[in-house]
Amino acid sequence: MSVHSHAAPEPVGGKLFNTATFILGILVAVMFAILIVRFIFGLGAVTNLNDGYPWGIWVVVDVVIGSAFACGGFSVAMLVYIFNKGQYHPLVRPALLASLFGYTLAGVGVLFDLGRWWNFWHILWPTYANPNSVMFEVALCISAYIIVMWIEFSPVFMEKWGMKVQKQKLEKVLFFFIALGTLLPMMHQSSLGTLLVVMGPQVNPLWQTPIVPLLYLLSAITIGYGIVLFESCVTAAAYRRQIEMHLLQPMAKVMLGVLAVFVALRAGDLIVRGALGHAFAPSLEAFFFWLEIGCFLMPFLLIGSQGARRNPAMLFLAGCSIMMGGILMRINGFLIGYDTGLGVDHGWNYFPSIAEMLVTIGMFAIEILAYIIITRRFPVLPREEAQAAH
Repeated sequence: MSVHSHAAPEPVGGKLFNTATFILGILVAVMFAILIVRFIFGLGAVTNLNDGYPWGIWVVVDVVIGSAFACGGFSVAMLVYIFNKGQYHPLVRPALLASLFGYTLAGVGVLFDLGRWWNFWHILWPTYANPNSVMFEVALCISAYIIVMWIEFSPVFMEKWGMKVQKQKLEKVLFFFIALGTLLPMMHQSSLGTLLVVMGPQVNPLWQTPIVPLLYLLSAITIGYGIVLFESCVTAAAYRRQIEMHLLQPMAKVMLGVLAVFVALRAGDLIVRGALGHAFAPSLEAFFFWLEIGCFLMPFLLIGSQGARRNPAMLFLAGCSIMMGGILMRINGFLIGYDTGLGVDHGWNYFPSIAEMLVTIGMFAIEILAYIIITRRFPVLPREEAQAAH
């Protein structure tokens, strides 16, 4: 994911302190206050986790969903570098910035859910390594990818601080990090799906399948494009900029193509495995399954035609629908469709506490706040005159 673009980027400028950043700052402060209690007194002091449900929204939302939401940079990079679509260069920097914070916070978020968090360094220590563990592979790949993305994004800071010589030297080896930045997400996004395979019959047949790693990878790519649509529309509205319709329209068509492959595989897998009957059972799992599928099908109705793709509102709604489908797919597999066998019948149940939800909200608040600060002070978004020329 190179950080270059044909339209020279520039800082948006403007005041950093306003109503939005003030509210975001309060949410971040609340999150840190809760985390202080969590790290001193343990998980039980702020969460509703228990022996029957040891995983909650901190793992599922902050890490599994958060990393999928951070696939915008990876998805755009595939268009620019693998399929040689150089016209998408202006989307690379903002997509990479969102991915950078998304993955960094997902990596940090893992610490919140570790019982013995002070032993986190074991993950990267060779004598503790377990090459046969899918969780080890996910941890290793995400850690490496975070480092790669910071290196890829560093030319933005070098431009701002006048480090021209250092930037030129980095650009000579940047192709190596671009290759890693394309490979690593493919590995760990599919491995996040493999976690469900490892759980075996504890996962409802609607989400337990041998091809779940492929489904997670395809959905992550699709979510990446949805995030770019969402982010571009919101950024244009918030900063009163021209929306990049000349780029978003063809990219939305690509997104629909990947989404069609994903939906076809999802439906075909259920039919081949004979698991489709579970979708018609009078159960909570069936309800959320159809809600998930509905979100994935909605973009075809919203932007299936060329005319609809010319409407920024439709592109925004399609991006939101894709994001919601990705959220539900992961919550369904890891929480709603997951039964350890120690559930309600054994006296265990789980619903996130207010403190858990505030920490998750705070994580997203940090990402939005950091995005505002960086785009206002560093050259990330394309220059307005360049956009107007299109």
